[in-house]
Amino acid sequence: MTNKTKTDNNFTEEINKCVTVLQEGGIIIYPTDTVWGIGCDATNEDAVNKIYQLKKRANTKTMICLVSNDFMLERHVEKVPEVAFDIIDIADKPTTIVYDNPKGVAKNLVAEDNSLAIRVATDKFCQYLIQKFKKPIVSTSANLAGEPTAKSFKEISKEILKGVDYAVNLQRNEQKDTPSSIIKLGNDGTVKVIRK
Repeated sequence: MTNKTKTDNNFTEEINKCVTVLQEGGIIIYPTDTVWGIGCDATNEDAVNKIYQLKKRANTKTMICLVSNDFMLERHVEKVPEVAFDIIDIADKPTTIVYDNPKGVAKNLVAEDNSLAIRVATDKFCQYLIQKFKKPIVSTSANLAGEPTAKSFKEISKEILKGVDYAVNLQRNEQKDTPSSIIKLGNDGTVKVIRK
């Protein structure tokens, strides 16, 4: 068996394990296009709650949602402003956009002002995972509230690792320390940069 075949098999196996856990309402730790993330089914309120509890975070602090493509984005936002597609196309780093009026996601993911931060995933693992799962997934940094973000797998605290149902066994030696840009788009056409 060549190394490439072995890698492809591992990749597919990891995706399948994650999909099973997500379908059962479990939570995972996985490599994202930015940092290591804790994730769950973004449409499952109980699963979302488990993440708030694990992170010891008030559920008034909202989390990001990842989708695999523009089509999935449009299924979960009442009306995606045209400018969003331009921003996604020209962005040179992962860019999260906060949209008004999300739909079809867990209520406890939506902010008090009825907005939700969504990113179209740019890395292969997340895209394949979300496509196979067929629903958006939550992405929040793999750390306790108030603690520094883990820049690599080995920096993730034991408490977090013990609290998830599955930790992806890929990219564990890579440094992942680029948070995404965050831009808020109002339905009234306003654009506000929250994090560059």
